[in-house]
Amino acid sequence: MNKFLNHLEEWLITFLMGAATLIIFVSVVHRYGTGIDFPLLQDWLLSINMGWAQELTIIMFVWMAKFGAAYGVRTGIHVGVDVLINRLNDKNRGRFIVFGLLAGALFTGIVGTLGATFVLENGAHYQILSWLGMNTGDLYEGPTTPDLEWPTWIVYSAIPCGSYLMCFRFLQVTYSFIKTGELPHHDHGHVDGIEEETLPVDANPYDMGDDLHPHDLKHKQYGEDSDADKGGKQ
Repeated sequence: MNKFLNHLEEWLITFLMGAATLIIFVSVVHRYGTGIDFPLLQDWLLSINMGWAQELTIIMFVWMAKFGAAYGVRTGIHVGVDVLINRLNDKNRGRFIVFGLLAGALFTGIVGTLGATFVLENGAHYQILSWLGMNTGDLYEGPTTPDLEWPTWIVYSAIPCGSYLMCFRFLQVTYSFIKTGELPHHDHGHVDGIEEETLPVDANPYDMGDDLHPHDLKHKQYGEDSDADKGGKQ
């Protein structure tokens, strides 16, 4: 369970990104395929409705953005202004960090609650009671999306789900900081899968090192010749 929670955002974002990419690819191929003057193929492609593809990918990217924000809290990707805080002593610095994390948890918790209220009033309450076979009364059924004709509360559910997940991550980081004194840190200059090379102290950062540039070859030749001349003169 702990492993699932620690990688929840990655799995959700990976699935949504992969699915959105596949849908866009199929939609583009379908669009160009309908312009091919081949009777059987063209008629078959025209019978397939792909007008919902753009709307679905937009919804997926909205959900990716909300889960990506929660991922940023967990991994320390979000940018923060900490120049003043870093100048404080360790005790006061720790207090301000805990205050900031708890403030983030409070803010995202409020946004999640407001979002959940909006989703319920926008048709989710009606749908839940309908699923349970209960009387819906005067509850609002809610609008639907133009192309997919999905209830819009499904789309808006990204706000409470993503915000509550961010709130949980803020609390998780706060607990970890109080326990260990460490914050999640992300190196923006590091790319996963690429090993960092440590250059020697006397390395020339402007040297191309490929022996393909005429200027470098000329410089190298003159350098070797001058060294040879110096050796001959000696």
